[in-house]
Amino acid sequence: MNPPADTALDPAPGLAWHNSFAALGEDFYTLLPPTPLPEPYWVGKNPALARELELDDAWFASQAALEAFTGNRALAGSRALASVYSGHQFGVWAGQLGDGRALLLGELQTPAGPQELQLKGSGRTPYSRMGDGRAVLRSSVREFLCSEAMQALGIPTSRALCVTGSDAPVRREEIETAAVVTRVAPSFIRFGHFEHFAASRQHAQLRILADYVIDRFYPACRTTEQFAGNPYAALLEAVSGRTAAMVAQWQAVGFCHGVMNTDNMSILGLTIDYGPFQFLDTFNPGHICNHSDTHGRYAYGKQPNVAYWNLFCLGQALLPLVGEQELALAALEPYKTVFPREFEARMRAKLGLADAQPGDLALIESLLKLLTRDQVDYTIFWRRLSHHVAGAGPETVRDLFLDRAAFDAWLLQFSERLTTAGPGHPADLMLKTNPKYVLRNHLGQQAIEKAKLKDFSGVDTLLSLLQAPFDEHPGQDAAAGFPPDWASSIEISCSS
Repeated sequence: MNPPADTALDPAPGLAWHNSFAALGEDFYTLLPPTPLPEPYWVGKNPALARELELDDAWFASQAALEAFTGNRALAGSRALASVYSGHQFGVWAGQLGDGRALLLGELQTPAGPQELQLKGSGRTPYSRMGDGRAVLRSSVREFLCSEAMQALGIPTSRALCVTGSDAPVRREEIETAAVVTRVAPSFIRFGHFEHFAASRQHAQLRILADYVIDRFYPACRTTEQFAGNPYAALLEAVSGRTAAMVAQWQAVGFCHGVMNTDNMSILGLTIDYGPFQFLDTFNPGHICNHSDTHGRYAYGKQPNVAYWNLFCLGQALLPLVGEQELALAALEPYKTVFPREFEARMRAKLGLADAQPGDLALIESLLKLLTRDQVDYTIFWRRLSHHVAGAGPETVRDLFLDRAAFDAWLLQFSERLTTAGPGHPADLMLKTNPKYVLRNHLGQQAIEKAKLKDFSGVDTLLSLLQAPFDEHPGQDAAAGFPPDWASSIEISCSS
């Protein structure tokens, strides 16, 4: 164990650390301590997740916890390490990458299974390249809030336990202040970990990594009769299915990841690495949320195809283990059926349709064309449609469209379909599927501006709304309203 500058080890009541990733061997990581930050302070805390991790309440509220989750004090039993990986960035092979500003502390055993804790923004590592290893306040607040927003929406994601800040200066486009996010996930292994060992022809290490992932997270791959009992092809198929389902959920809720590089793709089908993300305001399949994405590679409407391209790269990396190219291609093939099936199912739920019928896809596609043509606010449309089905008049929904005659024609078709919607009231399903609150860019920006002044009430308020996004939250309607005009000028880039 390499403790940081403050060599005191915090016993942290109830924390029993395991270090299974560290057991893979030093080819996979570098052990090193976090770099301390001066005079840290709390920016945001997630008590609900702390309880899930079975953290002691008093300790989580203590100065010792603040120091530990800033990287200033080592937690007894943890082994801070930065892992090495490679990857394709914006479609181009970038070579060796790695945890350039993140350190894995280890994993905790929880009622939900093992959960890894990682500090993001904890200082330089051997994989930082030209970076400073730090994260800034604005991006850290956004990741903290969005992780929990996605969790509440039912979308597979890494979680965020807390954010700490420091007035230590960090240079980006301008001088900003430092922050550290404590991220939580069953594993932070990425497609890029496999690409790294395949590209360097370290096939023994590639097998060790694949066996670790299979035995820990995909044990059924060992007993499959598919692919002639090949567990590595079965792994590729399982990852493809999880990734397809996750991206279908992104598309249904209007989420743009913004930087779908292979090193940002989770082997568990989790949403990870919240950088230049955005929830759509107006519905536009061509929307690009990442100001750094000058060619629009990661536009909202391109995300499903990019995910498949990334899986193809994973398949190439696993080929030395799979053995036959035909097996690898066969393992990728289900993506082409899983994604459309999952997407249609999510969209049917948004329409309150409990069962599938012929013509549903045409109903969905015609609606999306209307939303695109009239640039309708995506989240507000679905919530208003839900209330209309619950008994409110259609006027508030119609007001969103320029071509009201076209919408009226669609609404008539939809109303006819609702007569055969299946068991239960369609509005009940719709109101549980179509959120009132999502983390729009302007809401995050408002919370960030307050946080810069050491007022963290905006972070706390947004967290409470986003953790219950389907509830009405009386008195908070402004957070569910249309974005202000200035919201379109917010630029979110890879710089954080």
